[in-house]
Formats: sequence, C-alpha cells, structure tokens
Amino acid sequence: WALLLLAAALALEGTATARCPTPCVCDNLRAHVLCLNGNLTAIPSTIPQLTKKLDLQGNSFTVIPVGAFLTTPYLTHLDLQRCKVERLEEGAFRGLGRLVYLNLASNSIALLYQESLDGLSSLQQLILEGNRIEEIQPGAFGHLGSLTVLNLRANALVYLPDMVFQGLQVLRWLRLSHNALHVLGSEAFTALPALRRLSLDHNELQALPSEALARLDGATRLDLGHNPITYVAEEALAMASLKHLSLDHAALQDVAPNAFARSPQLRTLDLRENQLQGLPPLAGAGGLARVSLAGNPLLCSCLLRPFHDWLARARVQVEGACAAPPALRGRPLDSLRPPEMRCGHPRLPPSPATPPEQPRAAGSGQCPQGCACSPDFRHGSCENKDLRKIPWGFPRDTRLLDLRRNAFGTVPPGAFPGLKELVSLHLQSCSIGALRPGALRGLESLVYLYLTDNHLSTLAATAFEGAPRLAYLDLDRNAFTRLPTGAFQLLPNLISLHLQHNAIRELAEGDLAGAGGLRWLYLAGNAIRRIAPTALAPAKMLEKLHLEGNHLAEVPTASLRGLPALSELKLSRNPIKRVGDSAFLPVASSLQHLYLDNMGLEQISPGAFTGLGPKIRSLYLESNKMSHIPDMSNFTGLDILNLRDVPFHCDCQLLPLRRWIDKLNLRIGATCGSPAEARGLKVKLSTTFQTCPGWGRGKAGGTSPNKTKAASKPSKKKRSGKSPARGFKKSRA
Repeated sequence: WALLLLAAALALEGTATARCPTPCVCDNLRAHVLCLNGNLTAIPSTIPQLTKKLDLQGNSFTVIPVGAFLTTPYLTHLDLQRCKVERLEEGAFRGLGRLVYLNLASNSIALLYQESLDGLSSLQQLILEGNRIEEIQPGAFGHLGSLTVLNLRANALVYLPDMVFQGLQVLRWLRLSHNALHVLGSEAFTALPALRRLSLDHNELQALPSEALARLDGATRLDLGHNPITYVAEEALAMASLKHLSLDHAALQDVAPNAFARSPQLRTLDLRENQLQGLPPLAGAGGLARVSLAGNPLLCSCLLRPFHDWLARARVQVEGACAAPPALRGRPLDSLRPPEMRCGHPRLPPSPATPPEQPRAAGSGQCPQGCACSPDFRHGSCENKDLRKIPWGFPRDTRLLDLRRNAFGTVPPGAFPGLKELVSLHLQSCSIGALRPGALRGLESLVYLYLTDNHLSTLAATAFEGAPRLAYLDLDRNAFTRLPTGAFQLLPNLISLHLQHNAIRELAEGDLAGAGGLRWLYLAGNAIRRIAPTALAPAKMLEKLHLEGNHLAEVPTASLRGLPALSELKLSRNPIKRVGDSAFLPVASSLQHLYLDNMGLEQISPGAFTGLGPKIRSLYLESNKMSHIPDMSNFTGLDILNLRDVPFHCDCQLLPLRRWIDKLNLRIGATCGSPAEARGLKVKLSTTFQTCPGWGRGKAGGTSPNKTKAASKPSKKKRSGKSPARGFKKSRA
C-alpha cells in the first residue's frame, strides 16, 4: 500500500508539472504558482489542480468571469493585484471554499454586485484597496462569514447604506480610509458584533456619525482623522468599549464637555493639528489617560484653567504647547502653573448708544445677557430662554448659533448683524410666523438654516437676500399651503429642501423657479393632490423626490419629464389604486429606488414598468391589494424587492413570477392570498402551480420567467464564462 500511495503521489506531481502554464512558474513542493506581470487576458485553465497559492499580479484580465477558478478548488491564497480588473461577475469565485486570502488591490472595480464574492465561505482577508468602488450593493458580503479583515481603503465611496456589511459576523477590522464618505446610514454598521477597529480617516465627514457608530458596542479603536469635522457635540460618541479615538488633522473648533461621557472606556484621545484654542473639562471620561493637542492654536489664558485643573485632578497626560499669549508661546501645557494663565483684557461694558438688551459686539468676547458664548470656540447658544427678540452681541466670528425653543414670532430685517462667518443657524420651535425681507442680510457664509416647527406660511425671495451660500433649508412642520413661489431665486447653491408635514395642496408651475441646483426635495406628509407638468422642471439636477403620505391619485408621470438625474422616487402612502402603462418612462434611465408601498394599489398595468430594468436596485410594493404583478424578469440588478402583505392569486397566470422568485437571492416575502388551499403560503412553496402547463419543464431546466422553451436546450451557456442575469439565483426567501 505504501508503494501504491507513493506512486500515486508521484503521478500527481508529474501531472501538476506537466500542466503548468507556459508563462508561469510552478513550485509543486509548496503548491505555489506564479504568473507575474505577463500579458494574460484570461485566467489560465491549465493551472495544476492541487495549487494552493496562485499569484497573478500584473496581468490584464478586465473581467473575472463566472467560475473562473473551478479547476483549482484547493486554493488558499489568490493575488490579483494590478490586473486591470473592472468587473467581478456574480459567481466569479465559486468553488473556492478553502480560500482564506484574496487580494484585488489596485484594479478598476467600480461596483460590488450582490454575489460577486459568493462561494468564499472560508475567506479571512479581503483586500480591495485602490479600486474605483462607488457603490456596494447590500448583500455583497453576505456569504463571507469567516472574514476578519476587510480593506476598502482608497476607493470612491460617498455613501454607506444601511446593513451594507450584513453577514460579516467575525469581522475585526474594517478599513474605509481615503474615500469620499460624507453620509453614513444609521444602520450602516449594524450586524458587526466582532468589530474591534474602524478606520474612517481621510473622508469628507462633516460631523461625527453618532447614530451609526452607536451600533458598534465592541469596537475599541476608531480612526476619524483628516475629516472636516468642526464640532463634537454632547454625548456624540456612545461606544461602550472604545479605548482609542483619533480625531487628528480635522477642523475641530470646539468639543462639548460631555462629548465622550458615553464612552467610559476611552483611554487615549488624539486631537492633534486641529483649530482648538482650548478644551473644557471632559466630564464622564473617567478612564482617559492621554490627550494629544499638539499643533493646535492653544490660548493659555484663564479660559483654559478649568481644563488644566481637570488634567491634574484626573491624572491625564497631555501633549501640546501654548500658541498664545506671547509670554507663554511654546510652553508645554503640563509645565504651566495656574497663576500664569491670566486674562489680561477685562470685559468691556456695552456701548451707551446700544440698548442694554441688544449689545453689539465686535468680536471681543461679548455675549448677550442670559446666553452662552464660546468666543474662542466660535459657538453661541440662547436655547430655551423664553426670549421674545433675537439678541444681538454675539462674537463676530461665531460659526454656530443655537436659538431654538424661544418665542421670537418674527425675524426682522438685519436680525444677525456682523455674523459674516456664521455657518449654521438653528431657529427651530421659535413660534416664527414671518421671515422679513433682509432677515438674513449679511450672513454670507450661512450654509444650514433650520426653521422646523414654526408657523411660517409664506416666504419672499428677499428674505434670503445676503445668504447666497445657503445649501440646506429645513422648513418641516410649518403652515405652508403651497411652495413659496419665487423664494429660491436668491439661493443658487440650494441643495436640500425640506417641506415635510406642512399643508401643501399642489405643486404649481414656477414654484421651484431658481432652484436649479436642488438635488433633494422632501415633501412627505402634505396634502398634495396635483403636480403641474412643469412644476419640477427647474430642478433639473433633482436626485431624490419624496412624496409619500400625500393625496395623489395617480403617478405624476408628466411631471417627471426633464429630471434626468432622479434616482429615488417615494410615492408610498398615496391613494394610488392603479399604475398605468409607462408610468416611470421619463426617469427610466436614472431611477434606482422606487417606493410604491402601502397605497392600497389594486392593479399594475402589464406595461407599467416599461423602460425600467437593470438599474433598479430596490422596489417596494408591500402592503397593497393587487393579486398579480407584471413581468419583472429584466430587473436583474435588484438588491431589495419587498412583496410582503400582497394577496397574490397563486394560479397559472402567476407562474412566471413563481419561477422568477425561485431564482432570486432575495428575501421578498411574497405570499398567496388565494385560492383557499394556498392562502398564507409563500408563493415559492405553493403546490398550486404544479398543475400548470410547462411546470415540469420549468423545474427541470431552470428557465427564465418568459422562456419556458429554453428548458429543453442544453446548458452549455453556463460554461461560456458569461454572467447569468444578476439576482437569478436560488431564493433564500
């Protein structure tokens, strides 16, 4: 037997040697094959079957096709760096159940499909650094249950949707550095119970993504440096296990005293190279051992004494040196004595010419009576002070002004004198019924204006005079009965407009005049019955249109013309009973997310989805009343399809849908409402289809919904290297 085994081993080795591809080098002893920096345009088919490590760096594959590595099932390491790969077809790595390391760095991959990484159940490290990934479809990592390190560094990610990393149950390090992230879904990091380190440095985050980070109970290290974050708010970080936080090289100007109170394990805080002139005592951060403040313009005056005293009491090591006053410039913070930290400029009294309740400041540190100002940190607050008039006297370099929960009634002309650097203005819940012409005059840096929960019913364009940079305008929960016509003429940079939960009855022609740069329009919860055909035309760059919870009786097809960038349309909770032919044709080339749920919808015309196809990523049809839906077999890019609570009539007319569902790798929740023997059963489990003509052929051949004849054809096409339609995999539903 020993001789037979030896002979078999020698035969295998000989076979392996004989099958080594010409441009490659095969080390049979270590089962290692190298095909480096060649001109290969396809994965070699003659790689020895027993190969464990395959290095294909520097070739030109462009596409990794379905089943590209089926002949090498024993691979544990695969290197595809710098191979000009642009696309991973779904099922590209099927058969590699032993692979633990996959390197796809420095390619040109732009999109990860739902099953691009299917079959890699043992993979532990995945490196996708240095690609062009702009979008990750939910479910792309759903089969990587053994992955511990995911490197997505240096891609083009802008947004992370909810549940995008679902399935990564043992992931320990997620690297998202050097992208362009500026929006994170609140559930983006849900289902990552083992994550210990998250790298978000070198992105475009303008605020701490508190809600998303709160899902990471076990993370101990968070890298947020090199983001344009200006402020860390109260209890902004709720990470129970966090020990090391890096916020270096950001744009921080202020940190709230209890910003880290909900991260009790925090040990080191890196705030190097920001714009901090000081810090307050950090309440609740009882475990903090070290704070790094090097490279900040620290003002070592009496204002810094509370922080300095806290450092001593809490025995926290500090790194950093004074930038001012001149006598202390360069002195390390830990060398200072409290008497040296003096305030040499006494507070000046108000000018006699100025009314006492309206002191005018010149940036000298004055603050209206009863308000709180941080002249060094550039924030002011008069929240919930029962004020009847908007106070004057804030430092001229104030950037954030919080005036919420007062009773101003009116915002008069010139209400904010001298605040040329103000970026964010909060006027929520202030009983404001009028924004007078010139109210924002002089606010030339204003970007964010919050007027939620007031009594506004109209706005004049001149109200925004002097605030040309305004980009985000929130008018939710006011008393508008129509859009304020012409109000946006002086807002060339307006990107986001919130008018939700008002009483708007229609969108008329000219309502959006001047809003040429508008991208997101939120009109949910109004009483809109009609949208004029040209009402939306001025907003040619519109990407999101939210109309849920209105009184529309039909899809506003004519109004969608001229919106070539519209990617998300929400019509949920409108009393639309029927969707007619070509309802979404005007936006078919751009639409990705369509919401038609909870409408009482009774009928969808066979041609309702004409023009829509692979670009559709999510379709919501749940909680409606139709018993059939049209053929959607060309919706091959779906990530989400929700058909819950729809009373499907499970007869032969529904057979195409039944076959399609059987191939989808999505949870869709479709159930039968009739006939009686099928009521309550999932559509894919109902036996009522078994009497339909062609049922047997469909089961045997795995046909597409409208091509039952293909069942009798040979299945050679699956071996051709062409990708089957995305989503046509066996359902997990």
